[in-house]
Amino acid sequence: MNPDDAKLSALLRASRAEPALPPRFQENVWRRIEDAEAPAPSTSRLSWLEAMAALVLRPRFALATATVLVVAGALLGVHAGDLAANRAAQAQYLTTVAPAALR
Repeated sequence: MNPDDAKLSALLRASRAEPALPPRFQENVWRRIEDAEAPAPSTSRLSWLEAMAALVLRPRFALATATVLVVAGALLGVHAGDLAANRAAQAQYLTTVAPAALR
């Protein structure tokens, strides 16, 4: 086999099958490219929440998010406990100073 054989090269080129493209193939390709490049509409409130949830649930932010939530819960618990303790102290004071006023 000689790689410079012109007849063989022409025969091989002629025998190469080219599949037929589907109808409107090029138009569909350009439409898909335009759809992929178009910005996603983010006007709804749900999409904003979904974007925030997707950001928070990324692995590098998941630990920080969990830590912030635990600290926020602890602070709210301490605050609620402080309010309950103040109310209990006020009630105790009223029962000590003026027990008849509570009846």
